[in-house]
Amino acid sequence: MAFQRINLVFIAIFITLGTLASHATSRSLYEASLAEKHEQWMAKHGRVYPNAAEKERRLGIFRKNVEYVEKFNNEANKTYKLNINKFSDMTNEEFRRYHTGFKMPPGLNSTSSNFSYQSLAATDIPTSVDWRKQQAVTPIKNQKSCGACWAFTVAAAVEGLTKIKTGQLISLSEQQLVDCDHQNKGCGGGNLESAYSYVVQNGGLAREETYPYQATEMGTCDTNKESEHAAQITGFESVPSSSENDLQKAVAMQPVSIGITADGQDFQMYGSGVYKSGNCGTEPNHAVTAIGYGTTEDGTLYWLIKNSWGEGWGESGYMRILRNSDAPEGMCNLAVNPVYPTA
Repeated sequence: MAFQRINLVFIAIFITLGTLASHATSRSLYEASLAEKHEQWMAKHGRVYPNAAEKERRLGIFRKNVEYVEKFNNEANKTYKLNINKFSDMTNEEFRRYHTGFKMPPGLNSTSSNFSYQSLAATDIPTSVDWRKQQAVTPIKNQKSCGACWAFTVAAAVEGLTKIKTGQLISLSEQQLVDCDHQNKGCGGGNLESAYSYVVQNGGLAREETYPYQATEMGTCDTNKESEHAAQITGFESVPSSSENDLQKAVAMQPVSIGITADGQDFQMYGSGVYKSGNCGTEPNHAVTAIGYGTTEDGTLYWLIKNSWGEGWGESGYMRILRNSDAPEGMCNLAVNPVYPTA
């Protein structure tokens, strides 16, 4: 009997050691697979690290983001999916620091004394709009590691209005705004009202090809390029704050600049679907362009957003985000500070 008990103990030990070894082997294979995935990701996105220690640190961040994306996508009842993208070796704090840049204007009022589309009736508004179909949207651009989202959305909205009014779609200069709008802070961020004021006072914006984007502050404004106006506006108006109904009226008529809260890994890793997050944060910190709206086949209402993070983010650079959410300020505060140019 004692001999049998000893045998049973040894068998249990061997089984335990075998299980531990199997787990260790599985973990080693997972780590090797992850390291290989990181190498492939680096090659795809042209990422090079200055030393082995930094590469190891970035691998650790990459691992956490991969695990987060996989866990999220395996959960049921989600209206959107996440992707591994070019931001996947960054912490969310780093991502927000380098790829946002919107500043809320001081003294924002909840109402707007000038809102030209206020009188539009529901019957005047299409059930869906996509300004890309009217060729009023230039291809997706990339602000890179410069907090100039405010400049990109202002240029995008002016591009859209110019197409609507003149029939010409002209890519306009964000670099001009970064260098020459001294009320804002270039790559350090800016607000929509100051940017539109600059465009009005300067008499317009130059073409992108005339004053190309450098993803950095050049230090001085190139006044010769600044004066080569390719598109002009006469003013700008604000949509009444926290009114998605009024925002829909404006977007039905033209692309609109909006501030949005781009917090959290979900926004950073957004891949496809209608974004609906309970973790948006409270303060708008990014600026994008509302270029349409619609309804999915299952009846989910959404806004169509043009972003400035390149085509490798979201739906080829675009996002669909929940429309008519329970919060008056809209999903991720998108209805708090909408502004559009006037011809």
